[in-house]
Formats: sequence, C-alpha cells, structure tokens
Amino acid sequence: MLVFVLIGAAGLVLLLLSLVVGELLDLGDGALSGTSLGVGAVVFGAVGAIVTVNELSLWVAYAASAVVGLLAAGVAQLMIRRLSATEDNANVSLVGVQGTAVTDITQAAGEVSLDAVSELERRLAWSLEPIAEGTRVVVLEHQPNSVRVGPYRPEA
Repeated sequence: MLVFVLIGAAGLVLLLLSLVVGELLDLGDGALSGTSLGVGAVVFGAVGAIVTVNELSLWVAYAASAVVGLLAAGVAQLMIRRLSATEDNANVSLVGVQGTAVTDITQAAGEVSLDAVSELERRLAWSLEPIAEGTRVVVLEHQPNSVRVGPYRPEA
C-alpha cells in the first residue's frame, strides 16, 4: 500500500504545482501534460489504496490502478485540450456593440458595461466627447485594453 500512497502523493504535488506554477511537463509535443500526468498518478494511488484496503490481490490492485489511472489521465488531457481550444483569446471586434457607461467617460478615463455575450466584466473606455454615467453608448473603436465609445443615437 505504501507504493500507492507515494505515487498518489507525488501525483498530487505535480498536479498542484502544474495548476499553481504552470505546466511543468509537456511530453510528446503536448500529448501528455503535467496536469494530466498528476491526475493519473493521484487516481492510480487512490485506486491502488482502495483495492489494497479491501484485501484483494496485489496484482488486481496494480492492474486496476493502471487501467483507471491511464483512463483518468486521458480524460484529463482531453479536457485540457478542449479548454485550451476555447475562444477566450479570440480576436473579436466589439465595434458596434452597445452598452452603458458605468462611470463618467472622458478622453482619459471611464468604464462601460457592454451588452455582448463575451463581455462579462466592465471594460475601460474613453471618448472624444464627455459622456455621463448611465448613458447608452456604442463602441466606435476596439483596442486591446480599452474601447472608444460614443453616445448611442438610435436611427429614427
């Protein structure tokens, strides 16, 4: 049982380091990350300890641990690939998106809350003309860290 506990503990350390510090290992050009390897080792240790405590044969403990550990590492790697392929860093233009000024907006500073689905937080904004808090705005220019807005004027 000591082998399973040690492997599980080492996997937990690797998993925590990979999550806090960043990926420490990247084997096979992204085929296996430190995070998924850590998950696999934790599951290997846990399954081995559970099987050993239930007084099954040692070969059953190793076989079950290997199968379930590999499966867990594979599922974890698949999830990591899917999460890294999301559109979080995609270049989406916000020009034309409407929103509301949550502070007074000047040429130097301001904040808006945009109505776009991808905009969950406030965004830094500026305007060529002063805009009062609470005014409906439209994005005229999208920069990486801020947006230039103007008052929204619906067409009649």
